Amino acid sequence: MKNLKVGVLGAGHLGKIHLKLLSETEGYDLVGFFDPDSSQRDVAKETFGVTAFNTIEELIATVDVVDVVTPTLSHFDCASLALRGSKHVFIEKPVTNTLEEAEALMKLAEEANVKVQIGHVERFNPAFIAGKPFITNPMFIECHRLAQFNPRGTDVPVVMDLMIHDLDIILSIVKSPIKRISASGVAVVSNSPDIANARIEFANGCVANITASRISLKNMRKTRLFQRDAYISIDFLKKKTEVVRLGDGEDDADSNDMYIELPDNTKKKINFEFPNIAETNAIQEELKSFRDCILSNSQPAVTLQDGYNALQVAHDIVGKLHIGSDLLSSEI
Repeated sequence: MKNLKVGVLGAGHLGKIHLKLLSETEGYDLVGFFDPDSSQRDVAKETFGVTAFNTIEELIATVDVVDVVTPTLSHFDCASLALRGSKHVFIEKPVTNTLEEAEALMKLAEEANVKVQIGHVERFNPAFIAGKPFITNPMFIECHRLAQFNPRGTDVPVVMDLMIHDLDIILSIVKSPIKRISASGVAVVSNSPDIANARIEFANGCVANITASRISLKNMRKTRLFQRDAYISIDFLKKKTEVVRLGDGEDDADSNDMYIELPDNTKKKINFEFPNIAETNAIQEELKSFRDCILSNSQPAVTLQDGYNALQVAHDIVGKLHIGSDLLSSEI
């Protein structure tokens, strides 16, 4: 089967990572890229030895797949041009700046009959993939996504910058309507919230407590899930997963087991499991996944609808923070 010709829109920090990985990924032929910034363009052209197109339209006309790695404000314009050209499109998160733009892209994608995948990369984090088989019906989820201060991205709420990663993960796990959202946040060093906490209550009784900060002294990306007879801890940053499960005391024991005695004199076995974590690059894995869904004509791993759902909840949370709506129209 022939390789897919792919072009990248945007050659900033993340765009360069996509250029590198696409050039190394089987099944893709990296045709070139477009970036209006001459300094970014020159560096990328020299580094990767690929064509720097003069316009977006020229690049779109040459490829099968368009990889949109531009600032969020331009996601809609870039993706809509590609979809009108009947090209498959990969779009970095968040899908668009507004919900209306995301809805318009869904209509365009349906009309063009092409594949669109959203770059919620934590879905492909090997620690999450290792822990996912153990997640059945979580009833309490605790997320901490903390980052050291970086001026980049501080013109938007931390919800859009960081928390949206965890929102997508939670929505992919909890298959129940949202009943209630409450949130609070504080702008410490910038004009939009730098630290925020959200509590999401689902109709099935599950509660998710999510904290995101970009003014922390250390980095952390950890999620803990609690369900009947089990606790799953996923460290997205260190790529470690731990599963603690409760069983009957009579079950066969191994070296990872310990026992507790309950008030009714029955014994329960606590088993600690540490699933093997594959050594993979999450960004490369999501790009491979997109390639595979195009070639097999199957549904993308992270759909446009998934991107819309995460964005909708993020907007709902930002609305609870009582900040100006103009912050949402800033570059993400």
